[in-house]
Amino acid sequence: MSTISRRNFLVGATVLSASAAIPRARAQAPSGPYRLEPLPYAFSKNEPWIDALTMELHHDRHHAAYVANLNAALSQHGEAAKMPLQDLLANLAQLPETIRTSVRNNGGGHANHTMFWQLMGGSGGMPDGEVKAAIDRDLGGFEKFQADFDVGGLGQFGSGWVFVTVSSEGRLAIVAKPNQDTPLMQGQRVLMGNDVWEHAYYLKYQNRRADYLKAWWNVLDWSKINQRYAAAKAGTLTI
Repeated sequence: MSTISRRNFLVGATVLSASAAIPRARAQAPSGPYRLEPLPYAFSKNEPWIDALTMELHHDRHHAAYVANLNAALSQHGEAAKMPLQDLLANLAQLPETIRTSVRNNGGGHANHTMFWQLMGGSGGMPDGEVKAAIDRDLGGFEKFQADFDVGGLGQFGSGWVFVTVSSEGRLAIVAKPNQDTPLMQGQRVLMGNDVWEHAYYLKYQNRRADYLKAWWNVLDWSKINQRYAAAKAGTLTI
């Protein structure tokens, strides 16, 4: 085995080993107010751009861990546990200091991933409808938007996300956030976003984040993104 191949094998084994330490979600009943919804398509749906094993680990282990940790943080805080997730995240400063960081990290992770799964399972291509019109108006057209979005994801140091926010008037903007932070924490709404944590792409792309960002456009479901856009304008978009 070549030095490079051996290195990639060892790195992949390390990622799998670390993921194995995160409990699976499927066999566990919810132990709090928040729950992990099933992935709305097969793990293999985004092949070859995102491999099935990455999808399984990402959803069933990483996302599951955020939900479990969020529920644990809120287990002794009944009033906070009753809040819708978007309201919980928009009011972090009002939470007890003892749970604020855990809710920020795990609540943000739950919201971000819930949004993320909804966008995928499609065949990419060009946006249409109102989303296309908004991209043309606010972001300089699809090609410029795509390039600027990928620059935002590539430039996010370490772990984080790149998002498109949407106002109640339908205006769009691109913003990057570290870790599991989300525009929801500033009371904004998210139209779409891409996860640039290494667990989203490392098994297939290793450290080639740019290749992952480029590939991700091939799995988007623009009909779902149009639905989110319409919900934002109607005031019904949550996370």
